[in-house]
Amino acid sequence: MNLPFEPQRQTQDYRASDAAHHIHAFVDQKALNAEGPRVMVRGEGLYLWDSEGKRYLDGMSGLWCTQLGYGRKDLTAAAAAQMDQLAYYNMFFHTTHPAVIELSELLFSLLPGHYSHVIYTNSGSEANEVLIRTVRRYWQVLGQPQKKVMIGRWNGYHGSTLAASALGGMKFMHEMGGLIPDVAHIDEPYWYAQAGELTPAEFGRRCALQLEEKILELGAQNVAGFIAEPFQGAGGMIFPPQSYWPEIQRICRQYDVLLCADEVIGGFGRTGEWFAHQHFGFEPDTLSIAKGLTSGYLPMGGLVLSKRMAEALVERGGVFAHGLTYSGHPVAAAVALANLKALRDEGIVRQVKDDTGPYLHKLLHDVFGSHPLIGEIQGTGLLAALQFAEDKDTRKRFANENDLAWQCRTFGFEAGVIIRSTLGRMIMAPALVASRAELDELVDKTRIAVDRTARIAGKL
Repeated sequence: MNLPFEPQRQTQDYRASDAAHHIHAFVDQKALNAEGPRVMVRGEGLYLWDSEGKRYLDGMSGLWCTQLGYGRKDLTAAAAAQMDQLAYYNMFFHTTHPAVIELSELLFSLLPGHYSHVIYTNSGSEANEVLIRTVRRYWQVLGQPQKKVMIGRWNGYHGSTLAASALGGMKFMHEMGGLIPDVAHIDEPYWYAQAGELTPAEFGRRCALQLEEKILELGAQNVAGFIAEPFQGAGGMIFPPQSYWPEIQRICRQYDVLLCADEVIGGFGRTGEWFAHQHFGFEPDTLSIAKGLTSGYLPMGGLVLSKRMAEALVERGGVFAHGLTYSGHPVAAAVALANLKALRDEGIVRQVKDDTGPYLHKLLHDVFGSHPLIGEIQGTGLLAALQFAEDKDTRKRFANENDLAWQCRTFGFEAGVIIRSTLGRMIMAPALVASRAELDELVDKTRIAVDRTARIAGKL
């Protein structure tokens, strides 16, 4: 391993300039300016170094992005070679280019056979913006222009742009202007917090039936699609009960509502399957993709369409009034192609399913299964969530669970591991190339953070 990068400026200088010019995501900027952000200067494998030379094991793959970890020379070489050959061209003016064609050929060889077309974007947020217009256009083409309403879930997350945040169910985002017409929501399938005395199976069916009730309330003739993450990512890595997705699919088919899966986090091997909907056993009409498509090395996303949707839009839709300057960007496409080849050819997705995923979850259950602060462990593959509980027997949550989880996150940084807090849950999603030794380190340092938090909470 190479020596850490030597920053050219003092940390305080970086921080002062950052404060002078940036508004960061999902933070109180005034408070961050007073504290000063960590200045990350280098990454290799699963590790990051800050400007003070401190090393961190990145237990979140950036933001569920870096499937192959940091510093992959094959990805940087693919970017450099493409820049030398064709640094940029668009997909306007009746043109295309080899990098995006070859990427799509590989992408659809990895997808189930009922998908055929993709509209490339720069991010997951954009993919979900495009989703709304594409779904509505599809119904226009079929002679049902009144089918406009999209249904999402409370506490779901689909991005930070206006329409994407409206699809999502983060109410504090709605309060900052994240609303558009013709969007409705149903409850999330968060059994631990909301089930009461219901079994997981009963609760899963009850949550799914809310979709049927909402469709009937709005009128099936008005509902265009239902969008949800196969598991909730930013909402806390919440996994629905097994009874949930089969019932959701039944309802969508019965009422002729498109089933739209947000695979921005779940896609490209995270669950041990290529796509999370395969793990849960349902068949969406659309897939929103991003993040792991390029391992985060360059911005790229997309909206994948089923054959029946694509056929209607292509054969009967005429001009599709949509376009993005950087859609199918050749350098991003070249990196995505190299990334997907590595995931496939190195057997990384199969390794997650058969080896490192089961190993991580055995570790977590061994270490935290009887921990006094942890009420539930959820996840599969290389993603997991630890649910804080004040009383494990009654599933009572702490009134200050957000503060406790944030403190645990801070303790993690101090221990040299990056994990994320969401509500009263600690979540992790290391790079898919993680070794068993690195997973040992991830869990051990997480235990240090959780133990320190438990002492604050009076549980140790």
